Amino acid sequence: MKYLGEDILRLIPQRNPMIMIDEFEPLDGECGRTALTVRSDNLFITPFHELSETGMIEHIAQSCSALAGYQSLQRETIHPPIGLIAEVKHFSCARRPRPSEKMVTTVTFHLHVGAMVMAHGTTTVNHETIAEAQLKIFVQ
Repeated sequence: MKYLGEDILRLIPQRNPMIMIDEFEPLDGECGRTALTVRSDNLFITPFHELSETGMIEHIAQSCSALAGYQSLQRETIHPPIGLIAEVKHFSCARRPRPSEKMVTTVTFHLHVGAMVMAHGTTTVNHETIAEAQLKIFVQ
């Protein structure tokens, strides 16, 4: 099942103008896929008309948030959990996406230790890997 539009708001605590995902699809219990079509009015667009690295990291983090929200819904929790980025490791960026390009990100949760989640995200545009990162997220 894909989550689109207003259904995304059931998964993540972010609200406009900070929403950085357009759709979410669970792949299994610890893995999910999101998409974002970059818009020219995005808060993270650079003067060079590209999505900044900060925006790319935020997109990966919100992809993790959507997966955590999906897991929370499966447990019949009313509100999506709030996550805070505790650490970003091994971020690599081959290139920055431009407006109208659709980023597709796959996130996987590898380890849960108390309230900390270790996650990995890979972002592609047209099947070309453009970014990867490992995130440590504190989930409330």
